[in-house]
Amino acid sequence: MAESSTQSIVISAPCSRVAEVICDFARYPEWTEAVREAEVLTEYEDGYAHTVRFVIDAGVLADDYTLVYSYAEDLTRIEWQLAAPSRMQRRQNGSYDLVDNGDGGCTVTYTLAVELAVATLGMFRRKAEKMIMDTALKQLKRRVEADEDAR
Repeated sequence: MAESSTQSIVISAPCSRVAEVICDFARYPEWTEAVREAEVLTEYEDGYAHTVRFVIDAGVLADDYTLVYSYAEDLTRIEWQLAAPSRMQRRQNGSYDLVDNGDGGCTVTYTLAVELAVATLGMFRRKAEKMIMDTALKQLKRRVEADEDAR
């Protein structure tokens, strides 16, 4: 597996609310620019998604793939891996780690490793991972904090 990239952001909301938004996969197309479809295919007995199919279109990167999710019991860690190779990806492993800041906020650390189906130089892959993470974290922050303001 390729090296992973990591990025963090502070969100002004409780970690439980951040986890709730992350786990609400069906609503990703509402707030995640590249996600066109997100469909929960299977669930665990507790109702959390086990496998989720995504259709993304981020300009140069368009793909249809399924991720397999697992969760820490307290939802402080949400992790995933690619269920099977897709048109654009051979492998994908990722995670969100949520840490309570003690002030009502939450630090979210996103770790991602992607192996594309087409050969790319490591520096280009890492740059793409960082762009994906940066965009995802900013969109997550915007969604969670907008929801908090509306409450």
